[in-house]
Amino acid sequence: MEGRIGQNSVPLHGSIDKSRILDVKPLKSLIPIFSMSSQTPPLGQYPSGFSPFFPFGAPQQTPTEVTPNGAATPIRAYRSPPWAGDTSSTMEGFSDQHSSGKKKRGSPKSHSAKSSLDKPKKSQEPPVDLDALVGISPAQKDDGSREVVNFVLMAFDALRRRLCQLEEAKELSLGSVKRADLKACSTLMTRGIRTNMRKRVGSAPGVEIGDIFFFRTEMCVVGLHAPSMSGIDALHIMGEFEEETLAVSIVSSGEYDDDAEDIDVITYTGQGGNFFKKDKHAIDQKLHRGNLALDRSSRKLNEIRVIRGIRDEVNPNAKIYVYDGLYKIEDSWIGKAKGGGDVFKYKLVRMPGQPSAYSVWKSVQKWKSGSTRTGLILADISNGAESIPVALFNEVDNVKTPIYFNYFHSLRHPKSFRLMEPSNGCTCTKACVPGDLNCSCIRRNEGDFPYTGNGVLVNRMQLVHECGPTCQCFPNCKNRVSQTGLKHQMEVFKTKDRGWGLRSLDPIRAGTFICEYAGEVVDRAKESELVREGNEYVFDTTRIYGQFKWNYEPRLLEEVNPNESSEDYAMPYPLVISAKNFGNVARFMNHSCSPNVFWQPVVYEENNQSYLHVAFFALRHIPPMTELTYDYGVARSDLAEGISAAKGRKKCLCQSLKCCGFYG
Repeated sequence: MEGRIGQNSVPLHGSIDKSRILDVKPLKSLIPIFSMSSQTPPLGQYPSGFSPFFPFGAPQQTPTEVTPNGAATPIRAYRSPPWAGDTSSTMEGFSDQHSSGKKKRGSPKSHSAKSSLDKPKKSQEPPVDLDALVGISPAQKDDGSREVVNFVLMAFDALRRRLCQLEEAKELSLGSVKRADLKACSTLMTRGIRTNMRKRVGSAPGVEIGDIFFFRTEMCVVGLHAPSMSGIDALHIMGEFEEETLAVSIVSSGEYDDDAEDIDVITYTGQGGNFFKKDKHAIDQKLHRGNLALDRSSRKLNEIRVIRGIRDEVNPNAKIYVYDGLYKIEDSWIGKAKGGGDVFKYKLVRMPGQPSAYSVWKSVQKWKSGSTRTGLILADISNGAESIPVALFNEVDNVKTPIYFNYFHSLRHPKSFRLMEPSNGCTCTKACVPGDLNCSCIRRNEGDFPYTGNGVLVNRMQLVHECGPTCQCFPNCKNRVSQTGLKHQMEVFKTKDRGWGLRSLDPIRAGTFICEYAGEVVDRAKESELVREGNEYVFDTTRIYGQFKWNYEPRLLEEVNPNESSEDYAMPYPLVISAKNFGNVARFMNHSCSPNVFWQPVVYEENNQSYLHVAFFALRHIPPMTELTYDYGVARSDLAEGISAAKGRKKCLCQSLKCCGFYG
């Protein structure tokens, strides 16, 4: 397709000027119509046993083509003739079935086909009041807030982790769940646990620039990007003179050679063309569906949400998605794909005045490749105690180092306690296997393996029992997560108003182990002395900590006799740790009333004695260079004495919406 594209001209082969802006007036009859029905699934290939879904209503069949006088010529040049039967450019997330009744690529399978999806057995309890269960009002489902978005994302990931746990233990009744994220999303959508259902141009309320997502389905449940597979999300609206479709968000994941090197500019390639399908001939993209929506947006100059896909360093076959804010289309043209065929190109420019997002990722990539940084004081504050160096940075003032301390990776002088059922550890010959109830460590964890295969904590528990030195399993057993040191590249940095802080150069998934709280175990009398001396590096398990729900809701899976873990810790004895003289990176984590890290008691045994440790895990997904914080809690004595004890507390500077004003 070449030649100048004008409103009243036909492109001539061999004469395209690729620098000219597309100037095509779309026909009303060719505009995709979005149905509000939630029953019609979108197109796209899903794993066996999963029905495709389109969270905000699937599109209906393309209307019969109508040819108004003098207006059909420009678009017809980009559309295949009806007799060609070409379906190779059909895009995921848009219906393209004809009156013949033939199913096109990605259309739903027959209902008679046997599904391999595991369906947990339904309980005999009366129907659950879902609104009361999830606590999301109809208004919050339509329009989100930060609190609601965080709640939905935590509910999604909690359910996904549980499905992974059941799958790895082979405890599902009818087969396997190969994509726990799809199952979790489908369940939440069905149960109404979602937000920002009302489509809109501009920001999605409650979703902040820089937020990261490890699954595209996470973006669906919070309304950031509705199609679970398609890269273009569109909104059908009534214009002044005609109905039209505008692009409201795009996902740039590198599948179409998108140029994403400029942190504020992205050259986005349209949909369609079979450029990456084996044994398929590359064809020209057509100006319809998502491409048509982008063309409309280039005329209207409406804001478009841009989500950038970045390769996951931990899993090279996966991507992490970062919300990079609002863009506008500045230019558009026709280009050539690497494999041949014409493609639509759209130049999107980031609107000024927005917080950094993708630019942070690009900076981190440069630093990891050896680029110099300002403010570096020490390359490794751990002096080799950690397998991954922990750098020390100060870009705020002239303070060179924190107060002197000895770096220690665990507890000094730990206290032990005798198990109710003494043993010499598990007898697993290689590694502990989920679902193996012959493993004594798994039995102590209420019969469930506490971590997923990639080391993510599934549930908060009264106590997590890990394999210890006396266990016969291999040292790399998945049930030793908190004993293997740092897994992410951490750095200690000087904050503007809260002393030293801790952050990670790597993105951290919810449930991932951060570090142990290391230091000297002291008694309560010693703690009082340390507090009087102004020692701020004290962790006390007896303090009152903010309540929050992190575990999955068993009723969402309709499990019979679910093994529901209590989120109230069962401490065998009070544990007080001082990190003033001995400690690790945990001593630098600041307090927040809205933290992104939580603590979990972990025990493992040695010589018939168990030792208690405090391990920190990510409460939610944490983007790179985000400060890591946890709730310091309030002393029970202070809480009992009321306002009179406020003099012993510290002023809180977390600036969160839920800030209590004090801690300690």
